[in-house]
Amino acid sequence: MESGNATWDTDYILLGLFPTHRYPSIFMSIILLIYFLAILGNATLVFLIVVDSRLHTPMYFLLCQLSIIDLAYVSTTVPKMAMNFFSGSRTISRVGCGTQMFFWLMLADAECVLLTLMAYDRYVAVCNPLRYTTIMSPTVCLQMAIGSWIGGVLNSVAQTIYTMHFPTCDNREINHFFCEMPAILTLSCEDTSGYLMVIMVMSIIYIIVPLSLIITSYLRIFLTVLRMNSPEGRNKALATCSSHLTVVSLYLGPSIVVYMAPASSHTPEMGQGLSVSYTILTPMLNPLIYSLRNKEVIGALKKVMCSTWIVQ
Repeated sequence: MESGNATWDTDYILLGLFPTHRYPSIFMSIILLIYFLAILGNATLVFLIVVDSRLHTPMYFLLCQLSIIDLAYVSTTVPKMAMNFFSGSRTISRVGCGTQMFFWLMLADAECVLLTLMAYDRYVAVCNPLRYTTIMSPTVCLQMAIGSWIGGVLNSVAQTIYTMHFPTCDNREINHFFCEMPAILTLSCEDTSGYLMVIMVMSIIYIIVPLSLIITSYLRIFLTVLRMNSPEGRNKALATCSSHLTVVSLYLGPSIVVYMAPASSHTPEMGQGLSVSYTILTPMLNPLIYSLRNKEVIGALKKVMCSTWIVQ
């Protein structure tokens, strides 16, 4: 692309979610409902894990970290989207766009790493139960949590700085509801094909490698479960692991299409729909998927509710 009329000092215009749709208020209402449920569900899950001593285990510690990430993750996009919709102003400064991109990438990458570590936790619990408490000690769990955050920060800093260093041409309209890398790069005056290859490599590291490790872990878990003599133990292991696999599929599946498939393979509208899936929908579904099929979480919720009624 030609670099004439390039600028680094400009505001962007976020066109929003499906800007050509005749009834944008319907989409906004649905998004706000999903956001409310995501905040409520994840905050409740964090609260239950903190207050109930029966949930003070490695699995629930990592699940608590996932809920904390999701609380922040869904909040990097929806409040700004709602603000733009209700104010009628769709602008976002270059600094604001870079800030949103940084936090979104950091949280997205941290979740990829954390989902992989959660799969390892289940692998140890099912395949090596006698050494589970030794391997998954509190120190190791804390290191896992810190490692997921550090992994997210390192990649986010590099990707955000490099993406935002490209100058923007006359077109300032981002055909998206937030500042996501692929949408920003389409506005650049310079050739970004080389950097798109870098994004491909980083996607392999943060999407394909975690997905491969997760699949490997669950294949070994499945083989171990098949050899279990206890139907109750087999069903409990399968229920827990199927919940995790559902979350992974909803999160990483659409990400592969957006970040690894050629841009020509999907329309901007399809890209927005996929982004909604892993940016807004998944944080809402995570606490539901983990809690509805988990007797321990449901038991903790009933205990809190009973305590509240007795006090009243």
